[in-house]
Amino acid sequence: MRKLKFYLIGLIPGLLFVFFILNQKGVSCSGYLPDSRVAAETLTKDFQYSANFQNAMAANGITEKILKDSILTTGSIIFDRSHAQKQPCPDYILVYPKDHPKYEIGFEKCKETATFTSFKKLK
Repeated sequence: MRKLKFYLIGLIPGLLFVFFILNQKGVSCSGYLPDSRVAAETLTKDFQYSANFQNAMAANGITEKILKDSILTTGSIIFDRSHAQKQPCPDYILVYPKDHPKYEIGFEKCKETATFTSFKKLK
């Protein structure tokens, strides 16, 4: 029992110290999931749009800002229907929002560009 008390006396302040240090630096663990990594990599690319994609965006009132700030960052990638290992440009299917999807977006992520090819409104 005495060893447990000494363990907790060191563990609790240590956890608090690490929590406050990492919190001040803005570190988060959310960027390690596959969805987050694909979205972060895609946001660093130059965006290109197919004609069909541009027409669908205009018809649904979606701007490039909404696409970058909301849809890509909070959407969910369906890896079962995506080809993540395809060379040279993997293609992905993204649904937005995650819980009750309204939109389905298809895009290819190449080395320099991200080409958005399909935009489908669900339901």
